[in-house]
Amino acid sequence: MEFVPCLQRPAGEVPRLGEVLLDEYLRFVAARCRPNTLLAQMFDLKVFFTVVGRPPVEVTTADVLRFIERQRAARNGNVVRLADGESGLALTTIKRRLATVSGLFEYLAIRGLVARNPVPRSLSARPGRAPVRGAPLIRAPRRLPRILSPAEVNALISALRTARDRAMVWLMLLGGLRRCEVLGLRHRDVQPGERRVFVTGKGGHERVVPVGKVFFAELAGYYATERPDTDTDQVFVVLKGQRRGQPLSAAGVDEVLSGARRRAGLAHATCHELRHTCFTRLRESGMALEAIQAQAGHVSIETTKIYLHLAPDWLVDEYRKAMDILDDIAGAQG
Repeated sequence: MEFVPCLQRPAGEVPRLGEVLLDEYLRFVAARCRPNTLLAQMFDLKVFFTVVGRPPVEVTTADVLRFIERQRAARNGNVVRLADGESGLALTTIKRRLATVSGLFEYLAIRGLVARNPVPRSLSARPGRAPVRGAPLIRAPRRLPRILSPAEVNALISALRTARDRAMVWLMLLGGLRRCEVLGLRHRDVQPGERRVFVTGKGGHERVVPVGKVFFAELAGYYATERPDTDTDQVFVVLKGQRRGQPLSAAGVDEVLSGARRRAGLAHATCHELRHTCFTRLRESGMALEAIQAQAGHVSIETTKIYLHLAPDWLVDEYRKAMDILDDIAGAQG
């Protein structure tokens, strides 16, 4: 009998998919991850088991490979993405779904509920060899995140209509905060005297982030003239409408940026791009990678190294310095 997961979202409880092992895993994830992460993983699992049509204990590696083929197949007849010419879903989306599925089976294997994880780490490069160092299941091209030019930053800031909105954007542009970190700020986290904010990031990791004075100026204006009286201690709240005074949502931030982009005539300016712009400019100014790692809240320095590629002016300057030294050496030998 074909297995079809059934999404259930009872009020005040962890969402369920109607299968004992899946629901147990979702409770495990819920105790360790943010709500948005839980929802994303729940959706990925629902998609996977809907396509495969088997309960977890019956899933094989062949099912996983068939799932990949289905995900990459053209949708709606002849739909092809203009970005890379590939039909079906983006490779990054498929990789994320496979990571979610693999996480489920690693959990089940550790619990002794399945014999092994059916999601292979790679495809064997040679027939008959163990798939340890073979070709990856999904090879997604690495795309460098876009950053905003100084002119684009000025246009975006000018298009924002409230001090609250400008304060949020400056937090991302000057402090490199993630959207969820901006929304999670509470009154006690803001330290104007030291020009810094206390941030709780991914995985509950805490850090202190210095931010430029223009942010604190806009924040003061927001507190003085815009922020309604409310019981919540979260810094950023809704200013108008039925939800006035309630904490601002991620959708609310995205709506603010969408309107500002439209008014400024910008093709792009997402929260993620504002964060990347911050760290790229810091790197161009000569800030050490280790310092950027601490500012960004990256667990690994490898994640921070992307800003070596995103700071072309810094790279050119470093190259010219090196070439000057080499030219001097060559001249001395001549």
